[in-house]
Amino acid sequence: MQKQRPRCPRPPGEPRWVAMFRGPDGVTWTVGAQSPYREPVLYAVGDMTRTLRARGDEVTVALWGPENGAWHLFDAPSAPSAATGDPAPEPSAPPVPPEPARLAERMTDRRHQVLLAGLDRAGLYDLGPEDAEAVRVLADRLDEPTVRRVAHWLATAGGRP
Repeated sequence: MQKQRPRCPRPPGEPRWVAMFRGPDGVTWTVGAQSPYREPVLYAVGDMTRTLRARGDEVTVALWGPENGAWHLFDAPSAPSAATGDPAPEPSAPPVPPEPARLAERMTDRRHQVLLAGLDRAGLYDLGPEDAEAVRVLADRLDEPTVRRVAHWLATAGGRP
């Protein structure tokens, strides 16, 4: 017998891609990610799902998106795929062209911010041009989990884990 998913309310506003996460109380739903493009929302779903499961939380996600100009509730990926760690593709979702250059730029900016926050926690506030260039190179070359690990090391070294 298949477990029935709890009813999730439709997000407010114009149709776009929205991931809703059910709260620990089992009743409330919170917007976890939203974008006019499907790919960034699915990326966020995978990332948040891994984080919540690592904390031992149960994860319930509802994926809303546009279909024929109206809201539609799609089957949210239940788990990241084993091979890539990314959410499984959504078979019933209509194809929406992703914006890969914009997404790549956004993810690089995010990695850059994480590294700067780690340096800040380590007590390194006054960065020179060489430091800024080193942070940019790291943000460009490292994946997000590695950047988070490096930022954690920096924060721990600074005495604020």
